[in-house]
Amino acid sequence: MEQARALTPQTAETDAIRFLVGTQSLKYDNQIHIIDFDDENNIINKNVLLHQVGEIWHISASPADKGVLATCYNKTSDSKVLTCAAVWRMPKELESGSHESPDDSSSTTQTLELLCHLDNTAHGNMACVTWEPMGDGKKIISLADNHILLWDLQESSSQAVLASSASLEGKGQLKFTSGRWSPHHNCTQVATANDTTLRGWDTRTMSQIYCIENAHGQLVRDLDFNPNKQYYLASCGDDCRVKFWDTRNVTEPVKTLEEHSHWVWNVRYNHSHDQLVLTGSSDSRVILSNMVSISSEPFGHLVDDDDLSDQEEHHQEEKNKEPLQDSVIATYEEHEDSVYAVDWSSADPWLFASLSYDGRLVVNRVPRALKYHILL
Repeated sequence: MEQARALTPQTAETDAIRFLVGTQSLKYDNQIHIIDFDDENNIINKNVLLHQVGEIWHISASPADKGVLATCYNKTSDSKVLTCAAVWRMPKELESGSHESPDDSSSTTQTLELLCHLDNTAHGNMACVTWEPMGDGKKIISLADNHILLWDLQESSSQAVLASSASLEGKGQLKFTSGRWSPHHNCTQVATANDTTLRGWDTRTMSQIYCIENAHGQLVRDLDFNPNKQYYLASCGDDCRVKFWDTRNVTEPVKTLEEHSHWVWNVRYNHSHDQLVLTGSSDSRVILSNMVSISSEPFGHLVDDDDLSDQEEHHQEEKNKEPLQDSVIATYEEHEDSVYAVDWSSADPWLFASLSYDGRLVVNRVPRALKYHILL
C-alpha cells in the first residue's frame, strides 16, 4: 500500500462494514481504496478507484448517498501547490458494500466521476470538508485558510453554490486546521480549530457563538462532537492531550486525557456508546478510552431493565448507585508509523479502523468483555 493519511467510514452505508481510504503518492496516480470487511469470515476485500488529481489529504463521505464523497487534494499550478476540494461519485456497481471480491485478472481500475469542484481559488488552501450530518447530502462546509464556507450542492451535485461564508479576523496568518458539523441544534452549528483555538459557528448567520482560546498548548489537530450530549466536544492536538469541553462553559475542559506521547491527530466518539472514545497519534498508537463519567450513560446503563431477571435486577441496582470510572480500555500497537486517522464503522458500533502513514489499515473491535460490561 502507498502512503496514506485520509480515512472515512462510508457514512450512508449502515449494513455493510466499509471504509474509504485515500492515498498520498507523488509518483503515481492517487487512489481511493474501498475496503469492505466481512466480519463473519474475517476477510477484507478491496476495490480501487483512481483519483487522478493529486495527493489526498482529507476524505469525507456523504451522509445521504453511498456513492458520493468529497476529497481535499494537492494540485500544482504555476509551481505553487494548492489544496483544492471536489465532490465525486463512485461507479454505480461499487456504491453498496459487497463481499464479492473483483476477479483480479479481469478487473480494470475504475475512475471516480467528478461531480463538482468546491472552487476555492479565491479563498486559499482547503483544510477539510464536513457534510451536514443529518441532511440530504446537499450542504457542505469547507475550511480554506481563514475562511469558513457553506456550500449548497445543486441538482445531482453537479454544481456547488457558495451560500454564505465568514472569515477569521485577527493578527498574523490565521488558518483553520479542522472542523466538524454538530449533529445537535438542528444541525445549525459547526466547530472549527485554528492554531490553539476552538470556535463554534452558527451556520444560519455564519457568526461565532463561542471561542475557546488556548484550548491546547500547541496546534489543535482534530475535534468531534459527542453524538448524544449536545454541548460536549472533544479536541486533540500537538500537546499530546485529548480534552473534553462543555461549550456552555469554555473556561476549562471537563476532562483531559494524557495517554499519548506525541501529537494526537484524531479523536472520535463512538456513535452508539459515547463513553467509547478513540484516538490516534504519531506515537504510532491507537488508544480506546472509556470516558464514562462524561458520557450520556454515567452508570453504564445501555439495556432495557426488562431484559434482566429479578436477581440480576437487584444486583444491577447495587451497581447503579455509583458511576463507573474513566479508564483506558486498550492500547493498540499494530502500527509502526504515525497513525493519522482513526474512525468507527457506521454499520457496526463495536468496530473501528486506523490508518498509519505507511498505508497500513488495521480493523479492530472493542474487546468483548467491555462490550458486555456496557450492555449489561
